[in-house]
Parts: sequence; structure tokens; C-alpha cells
Amino acid sequence: MPTPSVTSRKRKRPHQYTVNYSEVQEVDNEGRVREVIVIEDTPPPPSTTSPATTTTNAFSASYQPPTYSAPIRTRARAAAEAQALSASTSTAVVAPPLKKRKREQPDDSRGIVTKKTAGLQQVDSKSWASGSGAATADASTSTPCDDKEGHYIIVPDDIIYRRYRTVRLLGQGTFGKVVEAVDTTTQARVAIKIIRAIPKYRDASKIEIRVLQKLKERDPQNTHKCIHLLHWFDHRNHICLVSELLGMCVYDFLKENDFAPFPRHHIQSFAKQLFGSVAFLHELHLIHTDLKPENILLVHNDYRLAAVPVPGKRNAPPRTKRILQSTDIRLIDFGSATFEEEYHSTVVCTRHYRAPEVILGLGWSFPCDAYSLGCILVEFYTGVALYQTHDNLEHLAMMEVVMGKMPERFARGGARAKPEFFKDGSKLDWPKPKASRQSKKDVRAQRALQDVIPPTDPVNRQFLDLVRRLLAFDPAQRITVRDALHHPYFSLNIADEL
Repeated sequence: MPTPSVTSRKRKRPHQYTVNYSEVQEVDNEGRVREVIVIEDTPPPPSTTSPATTTTNAFSASYQPPTYSAPIRTRARAAAEAQALSASTSTAVVAPPLKKRKREQPDDSRGIVTKKTAGLQQVDSKSWASGSGAATADASTSTPCDDKEGHYIIVPDDIIYRRYRTVRLLGQGTFGKVVEAVDTTTQARVAIKIIRAIPKYRDASKIEIRVLQKLKERDPQNTHKCIHLLHWFDHRNHICLVSELLGMCVYDFLKENDFAPFPRHHIQSFAKQLFGSVAFLHELHLIHTDLKPENILLVHNDYRLAAVPVPGKRNAPPRTKRILQSTDIRLIDFGSATFEEEYHSTVVCTRHYRAPEVILGLGWSFPCDAYSLGCILVEFYTGVALYQTHDNLEHLAMMEVVMGKMPERFARGGARAKPEFFKDGSKLDWPKPKASRQSKKDVRAQRALQDVIPPTDPVNRQFLDLVRRLLAFDPAQRITVRDALHHPYFSLNIADEL
């Protein structure tokens, strides 16, 4: 600037500002190392004191218009660009650490944008075999997305994999969460199963993807009513499975209907579809191993209301019951499905639907699915689970109340595998001295199967016979699912009822 004349009026001294900045090196797009001055994100308030002394790796200076040509950026921007550059070059970049900020809600749109973007990848059965898997989207984002148990934190309008916009949480289980989302490419609503970011659940999801791909390959028109996989990908260390959006699970419908039993013609429709689905799995040498009402989804939730009398109360006002408009269902959750020729874990099936051979450690195969189906049919008929227990010996005692004593041959095998459950050779050791009063009461409260399903008419007689064959103790004597489809029960014409 030109030197002012001595006669000019004295100017006011400009305000002094303290600006913190640091010098870093980075590599530009052409591979050249350059010096960059990085100014702190939050400018300090105007300072009226003299400039501070120099400190290690940080400087203070009176603010003057810059006369250098190096770019000026905030610390956050510098860190973001340095991270992007590190993805495309092996040259180390020295950058200052990010300044701590208040934690924000997880949202992919707030993550640090990198130059590396992952395109959509179609389902490929070879990708798991090669160990490559689907491309991971937003892998470099620093915004927290998991809770302490590895579940993905669901935020409405979150963008997943740069394609799916979340709408709401549909459900949560041990495996992870299921969310409703909109496919921004097709505008269709889908369901996304987001697996927990824990190795054992990721490994299980690989098996499920393999199974679902096989099911879709063998049944492209979905005549066997198993859930179809539309797409899968790895998003921020969470494997995600995209499928069609269906209604609520059968258990939730029962719960919201005050556990009122389904009409008998609806039970027959459910049974025929379920048996067809499971028979299809068995033909592919697959055992589902986790059949239960929670893993059966309604295609549509629509229902009508009907007034039904309260049983046992002659003068009581009728209660309102929901009657489904459609009984179309889909079988889901193949995360525990096992090929017959592959490794079998020791314990399978959710407790209430677990076959006796599983409890006794005698090994299991296709018949364990048939047993679970028998338990499910009884639950459809009564509205509540047949066996409500959490103890193995108590569970076996309840089974004997329902089905009578175990066959001798089966009991001897059980006594060899689990001698602590038996006495006098092959007699179930119940009750044990340590059994609680409540446990004994629960077993006594159990009813024989013919009392649960009274054979009062041809429909109930055939239904009772089918369930009894499904709940046989000895898996060698249990009816197969394919044979069950030819049972006389399915040839009956059951009238509409409440």
C-alpha cells in the first residue's frame, strides 16, 4: 500500500482478531504434495489484546487480508477431502484431527462424502462364494449408525445405500431390525431386513441369502409362498435383505385380536399353504428349523369386525372379533434354515415349537418341521401356544399329558442321551423333588389333545387326527409334510364361520 502523507489524518486502528490455524500437507489430484493452511471451524470473538505467543503446531496472528495463494478451508472440510484422497491414493496424508462436535442423529446424508461411490449390485449367488459380497455403501462415514448392541439405528427418511428411504420400523429381533422403506428408483414400498453388525449374525445372513436365492431360482413365480429376495447389499457393515412389503405376522394378528382363535376354514387355508411351503423346502433338502406364527406373514391385514358370543357366559354381551378378508400368507426367516447334508446345530426351533427329539439330543431332520407345524395348528385353533414352558423336563412332561406316554423305543433312546430326565430305565422322571409348585401346577393344567380339539364333528375329527400324527413323539412315526397334504382333512369343504 502507498505510504500516506504526513499531513493526512490519523486512521483508527483496526480491530485485532485472533485466528487459529495450522499447516498440513496433502496430495492433490495430480500427485503433488502441497502445503495447505487450515483455519479453525469456529472463528474466535474479536480480541482486543496483543497477539498471543506461538505454540507448537498452532499459531495466533492479527487478522490481515491474505496475500498468499494457498487455499483456505475449515478443519472439517480439510479432513473430509483428505479422507477422500486417501481412498484413491496410497500416499499418506497428514491432517489434523477432527474437532469434537455434538453427536447428531444417524443420517447418511450427514456423513462425510467421499469420492468413492458404490453402484447398485444385483443379487449374485457367486459373490458370497468368492468372499467378495456386495459393495459396501458409505463405508467411510463417521456418523454413528449403531447402538451398543450392534443394531442399526433407524431414523425416518434416512437414505440407505443411496436408494432406499426409510419410513418406519416394522419389527426387531435377535438378528436385527426390519424397516419399511421406499425404493426411490421404482417408488415401490419394500421391507428391508437390516442384520446386526456382529460377525455371527452376518455369517447367518450369508446362509439366508444363499437359501433365498435357491428358493427364488427354483420357484420364480412363488407358487410355494416363501418370501422372495429382491436385492441384498452391505451398508455400513450391516447386511441388508430387500423383499416385498407384506402385512403383519400371524402372531401379531392373534395378539391384536385378543388371542381369539381363527375360524376353522381359515385354519384349513393356512395349513394348506404352510404345508405346501415346507414340503417345497424339504424337496430341496432344506429344513426350516424355526417355524412359528411370528415367521408367517399375512399378505394383507384387511379384516372385518364380527360380533361373537362369549363362551360360558349366557347373558354376557357379545365381543367383537376380527375376521381376515384374505388368508394369503408367506413363510419368512430362513436365517436358521439348514441343508440336510450340512452341519446341524444341537438345539433348533423356538421353545414352544421344539420337537421332543431336539430336547432329548437325539438328532433332528425334516420331522422337526412337521412337529412345529402341529404346534402351530393347535395355536391357530385355540389362540394360544400349546406348550408354554421354558424348562426341558417340564416340557416333556407336558408332552406326555397331551399325547400320552412316550413309545418305549423312543424313550429308551432318550434315556441313553439324557439319563437325567429318566428313571427306572425309560420312565420320565417327573416330577423331580426340586420341581416347584407352580411347575407341577402348570403340567397338571395341560389337557390331552382330544380335549383341546374335541372330535365333535367330521371337521374336528379329521383335524385332530392330522395334528396327532404331526405331534407323534417318535420322528420315525411322524407323518411327513408331503403326506400330510394328502390327509382327508384337506379334502373337506369347511363352511364359513366365525
